[in-house]
Amino acid sequence: MFRRDPESCSVGTRNITGDKENIQRNSWLVPSFLLVNLFVFIVAMGINNCPKNNLGFQGDCVATFLRRFSFQPFRENPLLGPSSSTLTKMGALKWDNIVHKHEGWRLVTSIWLHAGIIHFLFNMCSLVFIGIRLEQQFGFLRIGMIYLLSGFGGSVLSSLFLRNSVSVGASGALFGLYGGMLSELVTNWTIYSNKAVALLTLLSFIIFNLAISIFPHVDNFVHIGGFVVGFLLGFILLRRPQDVWIEQQCLPCGIHLGSKYNVYQHVLFVFLILLIVGLSIALVMLFKGENGYDHCHWCHYLTCVPTSIWSCNDSDS
Repeated sequence: MFRRDPESCSVGTRNITGDKENIQRNSWLVPSFLLVNLFVFIVAMGINNCPKNNLGFQGDCVATFLRRFSFQPFRENPLLGPSSSTLTKMGALKWDNIVHKHEGWRLVTSIWLHAGIIHFLFNMCSLVFIGIRLEQQFGFLRIGMIYLLSGFGGSVLSSLFLRNSVSVGASGALFGLYGGMLSELVTNWTIYSNKAVALLTLLSFIIFNLAISIFPHVDNFVHIGGFVVGFLLGFILLRRPQDVWIEQQCLPCGIHLGSKYNVYQHVLFVFLILLIVGLSIALVMLFKGENGYDHCHWCHYLTCVPTSIWSCNDSDS
C-alpha cells in the first residue's frame, strides 16, 4: 500500500523530486508496427516483380540477385523500391482515386506503404527511437491512437492539396508522435528537471525535419497534418494522471487541486472539439473535390520553396 510522507513528499518508494517518474511498461505495439511495415514492403516488392514488369526505358533493375524482389531502376526510384503503379495498386494516396472512385480507404493504407528501402529505414528508425519510449511511458492504447489518427490526419491534408502526385509513408504518423511529445512536454512541464534543454532539443528536431520538407517532391502537408493532429491529441491523451494523484498526496491535509485541474479539463474539451471539427471540415472538403489551394493561396510555400537551385513548377498547385 502507498503511504504519504509529508517531509520527503514521497509515495511509498517513489520519490518525487521534479524529475519524470520512472514508470516503464513493456513495448510491443511499436515493434508490431515495425513488423507490419516490413511485411507490407516485402509484399509490395513481390507484387512489383521488377524483372518481369520493367520495360527497360529507365534502365535495368537494381539488385537483380533478389530476383522478383529487386528494385526499380535507380532513375525511376532512387529510394530503391517499387514503381508508382505498384504503390497505387496497393493503396497509395492518389486524389483522383479517393474523390472520383470513392476509395477513401487509401487515407489509411498509405501510411503502411513506403517508396523504397531508404524511405522505410529512415521512418522505422524514427519510429523505434521515439515510439518505444512513448509507449513505455503512456501505454500502447494512447500511443496507438496518436499514431493512427495522426497518419490519417496527415493523409487527409495531403490529399486536400496535392492532386497530381502519389504519396506513401508513415511520416504523418511519425510527425504525430513528435507533436504528441511536444504537447506532453508542455502539459507535464512541472515534472521535467531540465525544462529549457528538453524544449529546445525537441523544437530544434521538429523544425529541422519540417525545414527539410520544403525541398521539391517532398510531401510536407502530410507532415504538417500529422503533427497538428498529434499535438492536439497529446494534450488529450498524454496527461499523466498518476502525477495528479501524487501531487495531491504531497499537499497538506484539506488542500485540494480542484480549480487547477477543472480548468485543465475545460482545455481538454476545447482541444477535442478543435480536432473533431478540423478533421470533419477537411474530410467534407476533400470528398466534395475542393482544392485546398483555392482557400489558401500561399500554402504552396509550405511544401516547396523555389530557389535559384531548384524549381517548384512540377509541384501541385
